[in-house]
Amino acid sequence: MGAKKLLSVIVPAYKQEGSIKEDLENIDDVLSTGLRGDYDYEILCVVDGSPDETSAEARKVKRKNVKVLDYKRNRGKGYAVRYGMNRAKGELISFLDAGREISPDGIMMLMAHQQWYQADIIVGSKRHPASHVDYPLTRKVLSTGYHFGVRLLFGIPVRDTQSGIKIFRRPVIRKVLPKCGIERYAMDIEILALAKHFGYGRIYEAPIEIKYGFGDLTHASNMKVIAQMLRDTLGLFYSLKIKRVHG
Repeated sequence: MGAKKLLSVIVPAYKQEGSIKEDLENIDDVLSTGLRGDYDYEILCVVDGSPDETSAEARKVKRKNVKVLDYKRNRGKGYAVRYGMNRAKGELISFLDAGREISPDGIMMLMAHQQWYQADIIVGSKRHPASHVDYPLTRKVLSTGYHFGVRLLFGIPVRDTQSGIKIFRRPVIRKVLPKCGIERYAMDIEILALAKHFGYGRIYEAPIEIKYGFGDLTHASNMKVIAQMLRDTLGLFYSLKIKRVHG
């Protein structure tokens, strides 16, 4: 009997001291009971220069499949995910946001879809008809408008690019990662757009279960995030479609 394949799950974490230990244990429980057949797994928690006790809390998880990586300066989710991907060993490489908004059971659903479609990328999608989603109307309207624009700009064949759960085949990551540069909020778009640009077009959606907090999206800090996402997205369009820096 041959060696098992490996699934790597990257968990970026910032200011998650109150929940990260339980998050990692929950993800480990889901994978240890849900993965069958040919796959083993590793969980790489990347603490993104968090100023609180996130790293110390994560290191309290004493499980053989969980590894904690950290660095001193906060760089952003995009940087943290790539940091983990560069150190992942799996044939399939996933990332899942910390914070328990997205159920880790979704990993199993994404794995099943990846195998069904032999997909290059599986995207957890809020807009999949089988998804269970609880989020406010304002967020829904903004999200719909943003993804309409993204599809128009890049032609990515999915209806939701920003949910924090995805799975990639290793060859996609190996090709795309050296070309990526967005450190914060539009990193999902960058990976998907570059993958499609380099011919990895088997990109499909899978259902997820997600429950957002109901914070005020018009708060100054949230508006800053939205503005940065738009700048990053338009910058990516300029470099990929107009300047054509990637050939």
